[in-house]
Amino acid sequence: MLVTLALLTAMNVVLTRFLGIQTPLVQINFSFVPVVLAALLYGPIPAAVVGGLGDFLGAILFPAGAYFPGFTLTAVLAGLVYGFFLYRKQAALWRAIAAVLLITVVLNMGLNTLWLWILMKDGVWGILSTRIPKYFLVAPVQILVTRALSGRLTEQFRRLIAA
Repeated sequence: MLVTLALLTAMNVVLTRFLGIQTPLVQINFSFVPVVLAALLYGPIPAAVVGGLGDFLGAILFPAGAYFPGFTLTAVLAGLVYGFFLYRKQAALWRAIAAVLLITVVLNMGLNTLWLWILMKDGVWGILSTRIPKYFLVAPVQILVTRALSGRLTEQFRRLIAA
């Protein structure tokens, strides 16, 4: 379990820092995939660790600015949400939709916008107006990928790490 979580954490860092698209206000990447896998395989707490540690290590090792713990808190909470909806649950589209929408609306649009506002002292509506279109584009992709991972791919991944 520990080795798998370490690999998922490393995947999180790589997917966020090297394979993502970063602008000052918007970041598009697949860093949610290792967190979803950790949630499916091991539950909410390990998924929170993968999300939080991945964010922290990425920010410390490959900084894109000053480290701000609020974003790490958001990553931890996202892992908890994925774990709550996906761990030891029957694969269902509604679970993927609920998890992604909760993370998108409450954590990303809510908390992350608050963190950006605290850091930049810019108008909240100005920040949100640049971020909302991204969420409309990214959320359906996250839902489909999360649903795909929660089905047969998880069983195949379990067999792979058990070997």
